[in-house]
Amino acid sequence: MYPLKFQPILKERLWGGTKLKDVLGKPIENDITGESWELSTVPGDISVVANGDLKGVSLQELINENPIKMLGKSVYERFGTDFPILIKFIDAKKDLSIQLHPNDELAQKRHNSFGKTEMWYIMDADKDANLIVGFNKDVSKEEYSKSLENDTLLDLLNYESIQEGDTFFINTGKIHAIGAGVLLAEIQQTSDVTYRVFDFNRKDKNGNFRELHTEMALDAIDYEKKDDFKVSYPQKFDSVNTMVDCPYFKTNFIELSQNLSLDVSQRDTFSIYMCVGGEADIYNDFGNVHLKKGETTFISAAATIIDLKATEAKLLEVTI
Repeated sequence: MYPLKFQPILKERLWGGTKLKDVLGKPIENDITGESWELSTVPGDISVVANGDLKGVSLQELINENPIKMLGKSVYERFGTDFPILIKFIDAKKDLSIQLHPNDELAQKRHNSFGKTEMWYIMDADKDANLIVGFNKDVSKEEYSKSLENDTLLDLLNYESIQEGDTFFINTGKIHAIGAGVLLAEIQQTSDVTYRVFDFNRKDKNGNFRELHTEMALDAIDYEKKDDFKVSYPQKFDSVNTMVDCPYFKTNFIELSQNLSLDVSQRDTFSIYMCVGGEADIYNDFGNVHLKKGETTFISAAATIIDLKATEAKLLEVTI
């Protein structure tokens, strides 16, 4: 199984822009494209191979046919043929709605879905761009509900200034929003369950307010002020630097100034590479692929070696 690239699944969003095309070269055809889903098996949005002999075959088909070779034995034993990761690039020309995601238990009970733990890597940010992550003080459920009634929720939220390279871990229950002017890579559990709690009183293209999930969110929110979201990580050149290691995914940062060879014979998991800067050639036992900034490749668990060849590249490596 050579390194696979997939056709991007492009999503129009009320808050989207053109950076996916202008910065990452995605084939968007309008000025409100907010998301490029790079790897997905969400029903209705299943990734399809874009390169090589398997072009046109879906990721889910490949997993169903060879689950252990594709995913790894340990991943298959845990998730079956359900691909556990959803990979995106997000362009927020305008502020996203303020939202949160339920944990696994609540998501399973209500939606028959995984919860949604996620992380963000900032690729580009306009001057004064920021994120909303959590509350700026401990808040009671009653105080939170009253702020929605009085239209004062924004006064309770924590704002984070950002720059390229900043990384944030968003665990379930944490209220959050991506601010205007931000381009980022997102790695998350396979889930599209979102509870939107405030949308700046905006209307969609048909003149309607978007649905809010006020009641459903009440039991899903973590109301405590926590400083657990900004990720500090080593940035040693030509090395695998751990950024996030949680039960749902592990993400490493690799900045290349020369070639790097990885022995993955004992990894027992697939490997995903997102190019977030420069470009690189990625080889495994069965072939190779060229990645430019904004491109992603999937390498099956059957690989025993991965060679990264570049003189200047920044990669996010994602495994389970």
